[in-house]
Amino acid sequence: MTQLEEIQKHLKEGEVITPLMALERFGCMRLAARIRDLRSMGMKIETQIRKSNGKVYACYKLEGK
Repeated sequence: MTQLEEIQKHLKEGEVITPLMALERFGCMRLAARIRDLRSMGMKIETQIRKSNGKVYACYKLEGK
C-alpha cells in the first residue's frame, strides 16, 4: 500500500493525523503534499492548527468525522 493509500485509509477510519504521526506510522516526510493530493482527489479534509510546548503544527481530519 502506498503512503497516500495508507493516509487515506487512516483518515477514512475517522482518525486524525499530524506530521509526526505520518512520519512514525507511514514513513511520510511530506504530509502536507499527500493531503494536497487527497484533496485534489475530492476528499474533504479539515486542517486544525495546534500548539504544544511552543511548537505549532497542523492536524488533519476528514470533515464531519
